[in-house]
Amino acid sequence: MGSIGDVTQRISDFVSPKWGQKADLNEELVESALKVNTRPLWTQMAKLNPPEPNPKCIPFIWRYDEVRPSLLRAGEVVSEQQAERRVLMLVNPARDAPFTTDTLYAGLQLVMPNEIARAHRHVAFAMRFIIEGQGGFTAVHGKRITMQRGDVILTPTWNWHDHGKDGSGPMIWLDGLDLPNFQHFPVHFVEHFQQPRYPADDVDSNKSPIVFPWTVMKDKLDAKEGEWASEDYLKEDGRSVSKILGGSAERLNAGQTGPAVRETASSVYHIIQGSGQSVINGQRFVWKQGDTFCVPAWNKYQHTADEGAEPVYLYRFHDKPMLTALGFYRVEGMDLETLVSD
Repeated sequence: MGSIGDVTQRISDFVSPKWGQKADLNEELVESALKVNTRPLWTQMAKLNPPEPNPKCIPFIWRYDEVRPSLLRAGEVVSEQQAERRVLMLVNPARDAPFTTDTLYAGLQLVMPNEIARAHRHVAFAMRFIIEGQGGFTAVHGKRITMQRGDVILTPTWNWHDHGKDGSGPMIWLDGLDLPNFQHFPVHFVEHFQQPRYPADDVDSNKSPIVFPWTVMKDKLDAKEGEWASEDYLKEDGRSVSKILGGSAERLNAGQTGPAVRETASSVYHIIQGSGQSVINGQRFVWKQGDTFCVPAWNKYQHTADEGAEPVYLYRFHDKPMLTALGFYRVEGMDLETLVSD
């Protein structure tokens, strides 16, 4: 007979398989699960439940003086019929189109003199910031609006719209859409109008509910006290411009630094005027008028204006309305959900 220790070991081996046996059984379990289209959560728990937000996109800047020549070249070699929309998408280096951030799409659109970007409508919502040009217009569901530099013009969901250009020189603007979300919700589609233009009447852009003139927004920013000011683009009733995208403009006086922000919302910034730099997740991005950069979710960022006489003005569009509606919006330091704390 063996010792008491030998007997205990044999019982232990019978009740609990050795490590090698456990590994074999675990592998067999996983293989069996996969055969019936299931997968163990415990093997991917850390991946699916990370300790903090982990966007795939990275901070990046698109310099206007580098992108603009290619856009103008497209105006020479790509016809309006070929393109339908002559746009250079601002694609995040960490992902493919349509991702500027994981939830936002941005692109620079060009219309040349006497051209028509033909009428269509789509599920996606669009915000357009006018960068340069004179004589451009957009017609949204029968209302034709003149484009002015710095204006923000909305294209609500499923509204017929076309763009055009009178006079000389190019018309360029920054498109902002919610296209990346349709990678997860495959419900986006486009309908084309039977004619190049949808019948439209000229309207006063200062009185249109879908136009935010830059002169008005700038006056609001300049009227605010402090070295930094921010003003949201809101409907007349105070709501965000859409349920998905929101926007704002910021003023930062020369030589000053704005507040540091870390939030689950992601943003695309465009420099309306001035020059400076932003530190995003520890990386410094130097910018000037015309440049566009992105801030993916949970990347801490802070802007600083260069020394000089003129203040910096920034345009921003973001996904905060969507995240807020879904209950996903957080800022660093936020502890309790409102429902729990009330």
